[in-house]
Amino acid sequence: IEKADLAIEEKELSKHPQKELDELTQIYISRGLSKELAQEVALQLTTHDALGAHARDEIGIHENTAANPVQAALSSAASFSFGAFFPMLAILLSPNQWIIPAVLATGILSLAILGALSSYFAGTSKLKGSLRITLWGILAMAFSSWIGSLFNVTPL
Repeated sequence: IEKADLAIEEKELSKHPQKELDELTQIYISRGLSKELAQEVALQLTTHDALGAHARDEIGIHENTAANPVQAALSSAASFSFGAFFPMLAILLSPNQWIIPAVLATGILSLAILGALSSYFAGTSKLKGSLRITLWGILAMAFSSWIGSLFNVTPL
């Protein structure tokens, strides 16, 4: 998506350079610069690296925040593995008649703890983060169970 956005922006810069310069100027005015200073900043940044200025200030793409597919894949794999750890323990440690309630309770408790933990690291409300992750997780489990019931899949 970022590469496609950059290609579109590069095309716009070559077709309508003045329009793009005006657009960049308006961005700087909206951020609090005077019209004259905004024009000067836009002109200098465009002269130095037009695509870079538009990528950063118009589209919001910066080299420090650009998508990294490998990092995202590894992060997702680690998150899913860590998230599955406690329910797997519940499966291994519970007697057969208690596996379903144990996995359900452990899964919900894990969602609540991980939601609070992610909110802690993000610097947001731990209660709201915990509730959001827990509720969406419960909905996902219910949906998965419903889909399984359509195919006559029964636990154990």
